[in-house]
Amino acid sequence: MKAVVIEQFSSLPTIQNVADPTPKSHGVVIKVEATGVCRSDWHCWQGHDTDVVLPHVPGHEFAGVIAEVGKDVTRFKVGDRVTVPFINACGGCPECNSGNHQVCGNQTQPGFTHWGSFAEYTTVDQADVNLVAMPEDLEFTTAASLGCRFATSFRAVVDQGKVSAGQWVAVHGCGGVGLSAVMIAQSLGANVIAIDIDQGKLELAKSLGAVATINANQVADVAEAVVEMTKGGAHVSLDALGHSITAFNSVKSLRKLGKHIQVGLLLADHAAPPMPMAKVIADELEIIGSHGMQAYRYDAMLSMMLSGKLTPQKLLGRTISLEQSIEALTTMDTASATGVTIVTEF
Repeated sequence: MKAVVIEQFSSLPTIQNVADPTPKSHGVVIKVEATGVCRSDWHCWQGHDTDVVLPHVPGHEFAGVIAEVGKDVTRFKVGDRVTVPFINACGGCPECNSGNHQVCGNQTQPGFTHWGSFAEYTTVDQADVNLVAMPEDLEFTTAASLGCRFATSFRAVVDQGKVSAGQWVAVHGCGGVGLSAVMIAQSLGANVIAIDIDQGKLELAKSLGAVATINANQVADVAEAVVEMTKGGAHVSLDALGHSITAFNSVKSLRKLGKHIQVGLLLADHAAPPMPMAKVIADELEIIGSHGMQAYRYDAMLSMMLSGKLTPQKLLGRTISLEQSIEALTTMDTASATGVTIVTEF
């Protein structure tokens, strides 16, 4: 099969012909019809993830058709249209038995722990636990945007943040995760403030339901601006980027008893950001992590999509070929593309 292969971190990947994958007894092989280009893939290429062993094929948010099924898989068959969360659970550990697949201690992650979806085919382990059947009218491009950014934002806003109507929600960073969070929070009736340094992304956030925007390059203090706008601070604030500045600003943006949700990955130089802990203590703030979402929780998200309350297709940007994915991947830290880039040509 054709695949994007990383042979050295931070060096340009190449298109290569590699061996077709085979499924484990509990897994499947999926013919990839669409895969997103995500900032997490950039971190993978940079060598920030210790799970990655070279040579490596990146890609972790995808949708496609089952091409081969392991002998122990019972819930899915060849030809099924499926998508998958980026965290694949084992289904049998204490965390999984409590329903918390997203923190499974034995998890695998396509594109990180094994070869991913920047290829014609990829594999999913423990398919009965991790696959999500796609509704017939859900397009592969939209489904591919769900597995990391949109589903992660859904859990962060709905399950971790417990956002409700009338609350103020601040979203720091308007990439794919942040724009998803804007859409989801406003669908729950929250008043959303979107924060970024790119005016184009802020305009898109406004079109998705943000009641206000803040260009961080145009204000002296982002947190103060949020506090002033909300007359006391946000009830819930999300760092959707994963940067020491946005994480700090998110906590500082909160009102008393508020919740900071850390969604963006804090890696490399940003792995240990400063925190205003005196404010955390005095205001009894909550600092909450959010890491992916369980496959079984997709039903709630999909039902909101089918009803029209959520329209993740509005977040889609350009569609590209596998060859073009190399440039899209390697320039993610400097490019300012608006919307989610999806590979659809293999």
